[in-house]
This record gives sequence, C-alpha cells and structure tokens, in this order.
Amino acid sequence: MKVELVRVDDGFHFEARGSSEAIVHTDASPNIGGQNAGVRPMELLLMGLGSCSAIDVVLVLKKQRQEILDFRISVEGERVKEEDTERSPFRNVKIHYFFKGNLDPAKVERAVKLSMEKYCSATAQFEPLAQITHEITIEA
Repeated sequence: MKVELVRVDDGFHFEARGSSEAIVHTDASPNIGGQNAGVRPMELLLMGLGSCSAIDVVLVLKKQRQEILDFRISVEGERVKEEDTERSPFRNVKIHYFFKGNLDPAKVERAVKLSMEKYCSATAQFEPLAQITHEITIEA
C-alpha cells in the first residue's frame, strides 16, 4: 500500500491520495499556522479505525440479512504525552456504534466482535499501544 501527499500551500495543508484516487485534505491547527483546510493527522487515524470497523460490520450484517436503516460510529481517543518527547499517542480508544433498524442484537454484537477480533487491520495496528473498548446502541 502506498499513499502520496502533495503540499497545497505554504503552510501545512496537504492533499493525500491512495490507490482509490480519492483526495483527503489534511492540515494543522491554526495555533501552529494551519488553516483548518483538512483533518488533523491524529483525527485521520481515528477515522481510519472507525471506517475499517464500519466496513467489516456492514459486510457481516449484510451476510446475515440484517436491515440497517441508519448506522454511525463515534470514535473517541485519549492521548497521553510520552515523557521527554512531543509525542502524544492514543492510549485509550472508545468506539460507540449506533444503529437504527430491525436488527437482532446478538447478530450486531457478533458483527462488532468479529470486526474487533478478526477482521479490522486498523484495530490490530492500534492494539499494541491502546486499549480499545466498544459500546453498541440499537434503536428500532
């Protein structure tokens, strides 16, 4: 896998592109000179984790013939500053899955568990450094 970033301005705004050719804009916060023209890199990591799991969950629920009327995910990461560095990696990540539809709660739980433990490569990437927990809410 390969991605390419191209600087857009004289600040921190970049266009990133991977094999899909879709463009993702990244930028830094205004307090260091960014213009809010894109997502922050650490936000992008959480978006990637949520997206990876979302795809898995939808695939599993479709195979189980579950009707998803609405689905969203909230991913919240807690960062902890590493001593003697400027780095602040995620140490705790909570994923909250929100569903609407006529869904079997056991099938939803199984789909999420499969994503977390078997399918999601982003989860595997995070696990050595961060504790990942999840919660599920289903509305009819």
